[in-house]
Amino acid sequence: MQQPKASLVERIAERRGGGDDPRALVGEMRRSVLLVPMADGGLWSVRSGGVRWICGFTDEAALARFALRHTRGDQPMDYAALLGARIVDEIVPALGEPAGLAVDIATEDGSMFFPPVVGIVPDAAAVDSGAVGEGPRS
Repeated sequence: MQQPKASLVERIAERRGGGDDPRALVGEMRRSVLLVPMADGGLWSVRSGGVRWICGFTDEAALARFALRHTRGDQPMDYAALLGARIVDEIVPALGEPAGLAVDIATEDGSMFFPPVVGIVPDAAAVDSGAVGEGPRS
């Protein structure tokens, strides 16, 4: 009998607790639809540690926690619903700089960062592959 699929939130909790297979976490991130805030016609991101982090949220409650900290309370926050795989496979490489995905950053003890490394982003966009900046990205 097949066990029910864990949600990304459950996988993050397992990983933060020291358990679970990191490959299962990355796989769940890739299959999950994430809510990504929009700002100035693009996806909301922040730069830290030499990396541009695209911020995605697992549900509207997690997005609302973020919005309360980054907008006026009476202002709606536009967002795009994107598959995690699309973010790391298409959007990150198109940025032309080291970029990763930060999930649920306003959720205390529930955030997870997916850095721009081999196994998470395409090799051409990974900072540990030696391929960053070595030619055109498609």
